[in-house]
Amino acid sequence: MRIISRKALRLFWERTEYADAEQPLKAWFREASNADWASPAAIKAAFGNASIVANNRVVFNIGGNKYRLVVRVNYPYRVLYVRFVGTHAQYDRINVEEV
Repeated sequence: MRIISRKALRLFWERTEYADAEQPLKAWFREASNADWASPAAIKAAFGNASIVANNRVVFNIGGNKYRLVVRVNYPYRVLYVRFVGTHAQYDRINVEEV
């Protein structure tokens, strides 16, 4: 999968209060980059705790469920667009289907 953009992940983990997210986000990035997800079922097979939501959005639990990562998936082109990365409290304030 091609991931757009890694910079959003890096900017998140570079903030002092979220430094502990660096290794889990790098691990997710590495696994997702090497994946070939053609369907939501393929994502669920790799990440059983991922939540598939409307508008091709997928929510991943990162760092032992401490953080949330929302991506929009373009299955035909195998592209993941990072739409949100944050804490559970920050996640609760967004509309996951519209980010």
